Amino acid sequence: MLKRLLAALLLLAAGLPASAGTCQPSAFEARWKYFSQHLITDEGRVVDYSDQRQITTSEGQSYAMLFALLAGDQPMFRRLLAWTRDNLAQGDLGAHLPAWLWGRQPEGAWGVLDANSASDSNAWIAYALLEAGRLWKQREYTVAGHLLLQRMGKEEVADLPGFGAMLLPGRQGFVHEDQWRLNPSYLPPMVMERFAQEASQPWAQVLEGTRRLLVESAPRAVSPDWVDWDGQGRRFVSRDEKDAQSSYDAIRVYLWVGMMPAGMTGAVELKAHFAPIGQWIGADGRFPERIDSRDGTALGVGPAAFSAALLPLFADGDKARALRTRAAGVPMERDNYYSQVLSLFSAGWDAGLLRFDPHGFLDSQPPPCL
Repeated sequence: MLKRLLAALLLLAAGLPASAGTCQPSAFEARWKYFSQHLITDEGRVVDYSDQRQITTSEGQSYAMLFALLAGDQPMFRRLLAWTRDNLAQGDLGAHLPAWLWGRQPEGAWGVLDANSASDSNAWIAYALLEAGRLWKQREYTVAGHLLLQRMGKEEVADLPGFGAMLLPGRQGFVHEDQWRLNPSYLPPMVMERFAQEASQPWAQVLEGTRRLLVESAPRAVSPDWVDWDGQGRRFVSRDEKDAQSSYDAIRVYLWVGMMPAGMTGAVELKAHFAPIGQWIGADGRFPERIDSRDGTALGVGPAAFSAALLPLFADGDKARALRTRAAGVPMERDNYYSQVLSLFSAGWDAGLLRFDPHGFLDSQPPPCL
């Protein structure tokens, strides 16, 4: 505070307005401040208030850990990690994958509502731990990230016939006879790249499979929310019309691909593959709520956070201004958890915070206010 006051006095003495040269908070900083104050409890639990059970998902915990890392907020990171470990992983992330759902139970008590795991959340938790250990020089985080990565490899990675190693959406419930149910948005390529650098097997194979899955499951450049690998036909198939929709899950595929750095293996090809999705972006930055991945039929208007999620992929094109304008209008509301996190990812990328090097390591430039 004293430094800022002195700087303002110097500017006034020079005949300049006191606001000149002062710190201008980034959109990420403003959104993270709101999120951390209104959606995270003092104990470190991210609450989705849109659900009457006031649920917490392992997804929410994982995203918040990444955002706390980007903001350099070590106390918040520790609280988020401790709550996740103690309430979702039975006190040990190396021995137990986190339960994906926690909240108010029917009888009124609080606790785990579904003990199955969610691999996308586990991946972001492991990634945040590994990067926190590296950037903050905290060995305990590095060790915890390694142990969680090993646990994921044992319990969530399967060998798909005719395809190879792939990260399933969770520990159980995703294998049915000769079909393996997958979610393309659970596989951020830069995270898989980072894991392959950390431990070659099975993650090098998972990384290779990720690139293949993203392309082959979206032949029309429209990623489905869910897809099945047919072990007999050796191809990707949609189980039903709902799975074939590109909507609240798949919007993250375009976000992840957009954030891939140009030098990362597969980045140029993946960006080119999904570029045609831009035909559905309106002049005002609006994007459909749903697109049928089979025939391209578009329905409804997606929330403004969808435009935010598309910004990294189209930031260098003629649609960037419209997307940025619409993204800036995402309301900061306590009951709007998912839009908040999509906006934080986009704002973090746009501020230069959430950037990656070709091997998946964070390569960021913090804005002056953080």
